[in-house]
Amino acid sequence: MSGFNKVVKTYDEALSGLKDNMFLMVGGFGLCGIPENLIQKVHDLGVKGLTIASNNAGVDGFGLGILLEKKQVKKMYSSYVGENALFEKQVLSGELELELTPQGTLAEKIRAAGAGIPGFFTATGYGTQVAEGKDVKMFNGRPYILEPAFPKADFALVKAWKADKYGNLIFRKTAANFNPMIATAGKITVAEVEEIVEPGELDPNFIHVPGIYVDRLIVGKFEKRIEQRTIKK
Repeated sequence: MSGFNKVVKTYDEALSGLKDNMFLMVGGFGLCGIPENLIQKVHDLGVKGLTIASNNAGVDGFGLGILLEKKQVKKMYSSYVGENALFEKQVLSGELELELTPQGTLAEKIRAAGAGIPGFFTATGYGTQVAEGKDVKMFNGRPYILEPAFPKADFALVKAWKADKYGNLIFRKTAANFNPMIATAGKITVAEVEEIVEPGELDPNFIHVPGIYVDRLIVGKFEKRIEQRTIKK
C-alpha cells in the first residue's frame, strides 16, 4: 500500500500474515455478500485451527463450507447453520466446537468489538441455555444477561459492492447485514469489492464504512450463488 491507497493486487497480499489458530470474522448473510474469493484463499493457504465468527457457516462445497471440508475450522460462533450437512456432522461428532448465538446478540458482540465496548446487557436468551453461567441484572423490573463482546478479530473479511482507493465502502441490499460491523472489528480488515473508483467519486452521504477501518482492498470476480432458488411456477 502507498499512503492512503489501500489497494492490493493479489490475494496473497490481501491475506499476508494469516496463520494457524487465528480468530476470523467473516461477513455475509446466508450466501449473500460473502467474501467468497477471500474464503477460497484461506482454503488454499491451508491454515488450520481457526476460530470464526460468522452468521452462517456456508453450504456444502461453497463459502465457509469449503473450510469445513479441509477441517481448517476449530470453532464457530454462528446464528444460523441449517444449510450445511457437513457442519452438522462435525458438530455432532465433536470435531467442531460451536457456540450458537442469537442473531441480534451475535451482531452486537461484533459491533461492540469494533466500538471498543467490552460487553453489554441483553434480555435475549434469559432463562435458556444461552444464559448459563452469565451474570444477570435487573433493569426496570426485567432480567438481562451480560454478554461479553468479541475480541478484535485477527482478520476481518468482508465483501462490498463499491469502494474508492482509500477504502471507503458501500454495500448493496442484504450484503449490508453483518459486513459493515465486521469491517470495523478487525486488527486487519480486508475488503473485496466489485468495483474500485477514484477518491471523490463516491457520494459521502452513502458510504457505509469509512476507509479508516479498512487495511487492504482488492477487486474480485464473484459467482454470487443463490442459496435456495425459488421461482414462480
